[in-house]
Amino acid sequence: MLEQFASYFGLGCVEGKQLVPGASGTSWEIEGRGIKINDEGIVLIECRRHTKSKLSQEQLGGLAFRIKDTGAKGGIIVSPLALQKGAKLVAAHANITHVILTAESTTTEYVMKFLNKIFVGLSGELNFQGSLKADVIRDGKIVETRNCDD
Repeated sequence: MLEQFASYFGLGCVEGKQLVPGASGTSWEIEGRGIKINDEGIVLIECRRHTKSKLSQEQLGGLAFRIKDTGAKGGIIVSPLALQKGAKLVAAHANITHVILTAESTTTEYVMKFLNKIFVGLSGELNFQGSLKADVIRDGKIVETRNCDD
């Protein structure tokens, strides 16, 4: 799904799970790697499906170290819950973007929040009252805007 939204993160492309070598002499297994637009570095992507507790300062500190050790420009952490207070501070300091993605999400049906935006993927029929503005996004680009009124 992050491939669809790559441009929002300044990424040209997103790659899947892989090992990334670190300056420490070890390699880190990550869920994904984003390549910055114009090949200006990488962003590490990690997913944590914790549904009972928010991600902790310790967990974000681990990602912050992996970013530093690999020379990455930042990171993206995906989880269904918000971050704990200390984790928010670490994320801000280490250039880590937090993406909230509901635990039951699929590639077509999801609720995703990041960068003060909410994205919803739906299949089927949607009924509403009032007005609605919807952007149709394909490959991370708005291809159509629809305004719907009662």
